Amino acid sequence: MSAGTLGRQFIPGQLPQIQRRIFLFRKAPKMLSFRSLCWSPAKPHFTNPRNRSLRKLITTACACSNSTPAAQSISHDFQDSFPGRPNNYSGYKIEETVKLDSGKLRLDSWISSRITGISRARVQSSIRSGLVSVNGHTISKVSHVVRDGDIVNCTIAELQPLSAKPEDIPLDIVYEDEHVLVVNKPAHMVVHPAPGNGTGTLVNGILRHCRLSTAYFNPEALPGIDDDSGDEVNTFSVDQGHIGGTGFGLCEALVRPGIVHRLDKGTSGLLVVAKDEHSHSNLAEQFKKHTVKRVYVSLTCGVPSPVSGRIDIPIGRDANNRIRMIATPGSTSRGKARHAVSRYKVIEILAGGGCALVEWRLETGRTHQIRAHAKYLGVPLLGDDVYGGTKSMALSLLQSRSPSNSRALQQLVFGLERPCLHALTLGFKHPNTGENLHFSQMPPTDFAEILEQLRDLGTKKVT
Repeated sequence: MSAGTLGRQFIPGQLPQIQRRIFLFRKAPKMLSFRSLCWSPAKPHFTNPRNRSLRKLITTACACSNSTPAAQSISHDFQDSFPGRPNNYSGYKIEETVKLDSGKLRLDSWISSRITGISRARVQSSIRSGLVSVNGHTISKVSHVVRDGDIVNCTIAELQPLSAKPEDIPLDIVYEDEHVLVVNKPAHMVVHPAPGNGTGTLVNGILRHCRLSTAYFNPEALPGIDDDSGDEVNTFSVDQGHIGGTGFGLCEALVRPGIVHRLDKGTSGLLVVAKDEHSHSNLAEQFKKHTVKRVYVSLTCGVPSPVSGRIDIPIGRDANNRIRMIATPGSTSRGKARHAVSRYKVIEILAGGGCALVEWRLETGRTHQIRAHAKYLGVPLLGDDVYGGTKSMALSLLQSRSPSNSRALQQLVFGLERPCLHALTLGFKHPNTGENLHFSQMPPTDFAEILEQLRDLGTKKVT
């Protein structure tokens, strides 16, 4: 719980276990400061007279609760429904002759194509473990090239479960009852453990907060990509039970806490966690049906043109950089990208057009969707080096519009440590009571201070 939490109060007419908490920002800059927020099922109550742009944004976001399901499809956290958790695959064997019309193919790619649903990382682990041979010779190099007629023998390696231990990590709890937990995630915190990053995550902190023992979980339930992997629906959950035998599986009766969706490592803002199996399943279904309300705000390098619009451009993995996604028009027909739709609106033009405060509402939710679509528009997020929002680009844009502030601009830009993206609003139906819950959390100090400095260089509201 953050030090900013001042107290708790029960709202008359609500179930006793549902708590509302009042927050006071300790060091909020003048343009984003507000005294308190108090959440009701219908809309937030707030006092923030000098920040009309974001105040209007919060009100508009909460008003979406009365719109049609189609209009509510603004979640950045939905990924196509999973037919079920991935199979364990431990001990799975194949013995096949490679059939290629022409050319050659990497060994790990070929094996992955022959076993539906398995991750490339799992195949590579099996190769490195000496469990794969080509024409009778053991191969340990994942990039080994196979050709037409080669005979491949492969046994999939045992799955080594990851574990997460409780850690005393301060959490900014926005809402909590016996079924769900809403957390204001800080930037730079990874949501869940992954290979090579097993500590300091949100899950480690939640385990301590919920007084749960060491959790074990199936790494195959995690997407086979980097930790900073995106905001899609994630059916990851932890198993409090003992792991035994060679076939690892999740004990359904012990699934808690459940990370239903994620935020990038560098993204701050609201995230809901399920504390029991029923809540996990119910919330996952809400994300699947696009009925969860979410609004994001970002700072972009430059101003989108037009100032509002709908981007219907598929997103897929960038072949030249595996940690990055790329928006590629018309690529879904080739199976290399997935349907992705984003709506955006410029709220404020900053620094004479060098930057903009932009609202995002998503009709789909793909990994890095906002970041990839912003790059496609030619306005990558400020501080997003992976997608082109580099310090040199930002400095070039800003200095050309405000040459007299060169030194101040350098300090501003070189102080950026993450993409300026914040999950501002979250709304969902309580999985147990059916109550419509809506929460909003203003951007943290680093985002707010940059916004204030950009406003000092010039601001123009967009209506």
